[in-house]
Amino acid sequence: MKVVVIGGGPGGYAAAFYAADLGMEVTLIDKNTNPGGVCLYKGCIPSKALLHVAKLINETKEARHWGLEFGEPKIDIDQLRAFKNKVVNKLTGGLGVLSKQRKINFVQGTAAFSSSTSVVVTRADGSSETITYDKAIIATGSVIATIPSLMIDSPRLLNSTTALDLPAIPKSLLVVGGGYIGLELGSVYAALGSKVSVVEFMDRILPGADRDLVSHLEKRLKESFETIMLQSKVVGIGESKDGLLVKIENKEGKVEEQEYDYVLMSIGRKPKTDGLGLEYTQVRVNERGWIVADKSLKTHDEHIYAIGDIVGEPMLAHKASHEARVAVDSINGKRVAFEPLAIPAVVFTDPEIAWAGMTENQAKEKGVRHEVVKFPWAASGRATTLDRSDGLTKIIVDPETERILGVGLCGPGAGEMIAEGVLAIEMGATVKDLALTIHPHPTLSETVMEAAELFYGHSSHLYKPKK
Repeated sequence: MKVVVIGGGPGGYAAAFYAADLGMEVTLIDKNTNPGGVCLYKGCIPSKALLHVAKLINETKEARHWGLEFGEPKIDIDQLRAFKNKVVNKLTGGLGVLSKQRKINFVQGTAAFSSSTSVVVTRADGSSETITYDKAIIATGSVIATIPSLMIDSPRLLNSTTALDLPAIPKSLLVVGGGYIGLELGSVYAALGSKVSVVEFMDRILPGADRDLVSHLEKRLKESFETIMLQSKVVGIGESKDGLLVKIENKEGKVEEQEYDYVLMSIGRKPKTDGLGLEYTQVRVNERGWIVADKSLKTHDEHIYAIGDIVGEPMLAHKASHEARVAVDSINGKRVAFEPLAIPAVVFTDPEIAWAGMTENQAKEKGVRHEVVKFPWAASGRATTLDRSDGLTKIIVDPETERILGVGLCGPGAGEMIAEGVLAIEMGATVKDLALTIHPHPTLSETVMEAAELFYGHSSHLYKPKK
């Protein structure tokens, strides 16, 4: 079985590696020198390296409350950039080694279909070749979304990629978009010393998450950011002598012009199928630009599968990796379907926000009967030892079956803890299962157990009056 995988991100390389492990003859095509995709080269991984540094800086400042004084940090931006690049190079280089160990034919270049069973690959040196296959997997991911009317040719106008290159530590930075990417990068620059402002069109930041989880983050960001402008939008950007002049329209329709050293445009990502040559196949694209695929990730062309960002939301690396396994198993003849009950989402700000399964907002919108139990981290011994009471654990429960519909977390390490919620939802666990599971003390994970106990009206560390 000859398999071609187009795109070397977390979906693409996971598919290629699994297919090779199953004995298939695999060609992996990507424009970078090694597999890794946006996630490893200019997304998830470099941003988390910088967020780790930001967390350390913030903790040195908070330490004065504990009787420790470190003083202002001396930041060597070149060395910081080198650290970030070292992390990227180590992981992508490791994937290159794993690719060779699996005897995968890795081709650096771009691919376009010439038929349902062949692609033309244009290599980095300009040469090209045609590769035929039995099955192909499209894993080309997504690209940065832009607002064309606001795009100007200026090095001071950043996107999520150029911001990670740390061109400077601006005195002032405007982040356009209150989603997770903008807030994560804004948090990095704020820790490094920039005065960060955010402008968001909606009436809240992180509109996809429940408000009670976001409230803790919003309170903390208001202390570290200069300002957060909600129900506002940027209507114009122009250059000035020392920065960028930005026209911002507030919810009353009033437009004010402000100057910033740099502007970070962070309004999300979108699928991009231009240049793939899909017109030479039976693959269909919907009105939103996503490739249409069934639950086995097969497209309308029996020879071609598609996974990851290119087939729809949520645009998350771990979703793509799991779709990869389903697609390869289908190619291998198994009857499989990608039908997860919970795909975790994590916002790596400080505090972190994570959720899985049904949110409280979704339960209300869909009219699903539910009960919500919450355990505030102010009642957690471990959170208190960290001097971080700004957290919350919540569980959305089916009141009839007591099965767990969703789990939400806000607080330090929430991203590490959400996996327990995912497992509980996928296994059809009840809230009683969580309540009876012994959690180690003192840990933040205990908050999951105590939230579950509250469903039955009792928690050792929180008094819940009887109704």
